[in-house]
Amino acid sequence: MSLMNRYYVGTAGWSYEDWEGIVYPPVKGRSFHPLEYLAHFIDIVEINSTFYRPASPGMAYSWLRRVQAFARFLFTVKLLQVFTHQRKDFSQKEVDEFKKGIEPLAVKQRLAAILIQFPWSFHDSAENRDYLERLFKLFAEFPLALEVRHGSWDRPDFHEFLKEHKVCYCNIDQPVFSNSIKPSAIVTNPLFSYVRLHGRNYKDWFREEAGRDDRYNYLYTTDELEDWIKRIKKLAEGSDRVFIITNNHYRGQALANALQIKNMLTGEKLQVPATMLEKYPVLKEIARKLEKGQIDLFEEKVEAGGSDVEKQGASAKDKDKKDKEKDKGKKGIGQ
Repeated sequence: MSLMNRYYVGTAGWSYEDWEGIVYPPVKGRSFHPLEYLAHFIDIVEINSTFYRPASPGMAYSWLRRVQAFARFLFTVKLLQVFTHQRKDFSQKEVDEFKKGIEPLAVKQRLAAILIQFPWSFHDSAENRDYLERLFKLFAEFPLALEVRHGSWDRPDFHEFLKEHKVCYCNIDQPVFSNSIKPSAIVTNPLFSYVRLHGRNYKDWFREEAGRDDRYNYLYTTDELEDWIKRIKKLAEGSDRVFIITNNHYRGQALANALQIKNMLTGEKLQVPATMLEKYPVLKEIARKLEKGQIDLFEEKVEAGGSDVEKQGASAKDKDKKDKEKDKGKKGIGQ
């Protein structure tokens, strides 16, 4: 498998009001759909809505139609909260309903994993390990990834426990307090690894009054991402594929960092929504750096007449042309 095909980088969710005019263009054609739009820029998306309510098969087929032109695109789905946060009184009907809703994704080979995400309050104990084993058996026909946030789970014997059940350990980035899981590069399933980046908003992470947007309002610096690039490459040494999800969603920061990660991992030419290139500070900074011989790294994609139209950003083209005139015979460098 080639280097580029080993990594799948994307965002947690796509339906955010604060993405309007930043990620998504302010003027949209009639056929515009945010999922289809995002599929031009990223390889995978984590479906958050399944945490609150099961998907219907019809909804899953709708998602599939939106990405049918993108053969490589995958989905991960968050397990319903009754299984991870309430953890009692769930029924076999709820298990079957959840499975039925995501079955179309699995049949079409678009399901990367079910993400089983527990809160920080879920600690390592014999009782909780028994509960995990029960969950793993209930959903054993699907690829599973487990996210735990409390530091008590950071034990070699727990990693072995996951290996025995062929469950992927989710390597996470979160504000690290005394009993928090720290950044890692742990492989427990050779088929795939999973990374989730939540941001490092220490001020609001455990603040009771903080809303969802406050808690995940964080933009990673290049230096912080460099540390994760090293871990992700290490994960790729032990697993066939690596799924990287950015969850710092507020005002499109997740997509900005996802695009950075894609470039840092593969050096591939990237497409960036024109609205983000124009308005997002981190991408403006990158664009300025790219003027020094790396202009062709980014392309703009804009919405025109109801259909997506690809074009090189005019300003980038002009600058690139000037660079070439100044330095004929030299080749631009893309990283």
